[in-house]
Amino acid sequence: MFRVLKHNEDSETGEAMNTSTEEVAVSRKVYARLVWFLVLMFICSYLDRINMSFAALSMNRDLGLTATSFGIAGSVFYLAYVVAEIPSNLAMQRLGARLWIPRIMITWGLASAACMFATGPSSLYVFRALVGLAEAGFMPGVLLYLTYWFPEAYRARASTLFIMAQPITILFGSSLSGALLEMNGFMGLAGWRWLFLIEGVPSIALGIVAFFYLDNRPSDAKWLSDEEKVILRRTLERDEERLAKLSGHTTLEKRSLGSQIFSAPVVLLALCYFGLVMSLNTNSTWVPQIVHGLIPHASLFHVGLIAAIPSLVAIVAMTYWGAHSDRRGERAWHVVIPMCVAALGWLGVALLGTPSLRFVGLILSSCGTFAAQAIFWTLAPRYLSESARPVGIAAINVVGMIGTAAAPAIVGVLHDLTGGFRAGLGFVAISAVAGAACIVAIRFSRHRVSYSDAAEHLAR
Repeated sequence: MFRVLKHNEDSETGEAMNTSTEEVAVSRKVYARLVWFLVLMFICSYLDRINMSFAALSMNRDLGLTATSFGIAGSVFYLAYVVAEIPSNLAMQRLGARLWIPRIMITWGLASAACMFATGPSSLYVFRALVGLAEAGFMPGVLLYLTYWFPEAYRARASTLFIMAQPITILFGSSLSGALLEMNGFMGLAGWRWLFLIEGVPSIALGIVAFFYLDNRPSDAKWLSDEEKVILRRTLERDEERLAKLSGHTTLEKRSLGSQIFSAPVVLLALCYFGLVMSLNTNSTWVPQIVHGLIPHASLFHVGLIAAIPSLVAIVAMTYWGAHSDRRGERAWHVVIPMCVAALGWLGVALLGTPSLRFVGLILSSCGTFAAQAIFWTLAPRYLSESARPVGIAAINVVGMIGTAAAPAIVGVLHDLTGGFRAGLGFVAISAVAGAACIVAIRFSRHRVSYSDAAEHLAR
């Protein structure tokens, strides 16, 4: 996974990113200890987030949900998530990941399982809002947590594996959710109620384990030797010094929080993420119903299996793309290209008439969306000081979550108005292209404008 990179040039900054054998060894040890566990946690998180899309295959009928009301239920989750996002990240910074991340997991597991008690649209909205409030801060909190442990040269692969939890969850969650729906009538409960109950329990259990497993910082890790802690601290400090050097005489730490959050690169990153999560949310919310429309006579279990195929391909694509980004030391175009691929995929689903070709479009949209998201989160630390990252990363994610809150309702309303997914998916494709254009703007602006503030110098 990791190897020594001698004088590997970061094409975003033009700076050399040298690594030693000792640094590689420590990074491998940290990777083996943390990343797979974080992936498992994110799988539970994402499973509790997307199970609504599978529950809808029978829940919508039982609760009398239209496409619009189902979309609103998704939007309510993300609106609640947005409200609690920045406070949650600040709480993690204050209380530490070892306490705060387990709290998030246990409470969202309880809230997700409680969705089994929904009796109609209104009660479903309440339960999904509680899930959003409980889960807020998990993903940006973990992405911030990764910056405490991984140097820049390895961060794309670490964040790629973490983000890979999403397609992994869709991959096995599709078949699992389809099987749970087949439990319809067991002990007098509808299949979708069993789905919420059974898929909420692992988050609670893993949250308890996380309290004993995670460490707040490398200095707290008993599984690292004193020498390994020194090597890792020195490597991380070198990264910060490199960023400070690029900022000229004014370091990021000397700039106010507001000036960093509202600098041009950070604002453009937030707008990019808005477009990216429109695609991400559509993938997680509507794909089962799109697949069901392509094969209307298939069983719910088979719909789940087929809906998992795009995610399987995306896992392979993400693995290659994250490693390729680290080897090249390039980030921006590794976000732009897959976002454009995702847009092309959604247009294919919307406009092509043959089911097999539309399914290829789903595969392209899945690969592009997840590959872009994994690399995207390596960009933010370049434009934010260490003290500003908890708020900055959360703020970028909040803007994205606003898009995520809007996406289910927009696609749902357009579906009800037009009788199909064509208009909604066209809107998603345009959003993805607009997001890619924001990254291009960051890259293009460095050739046109002489920046004076530190964050803008980092775009050079």
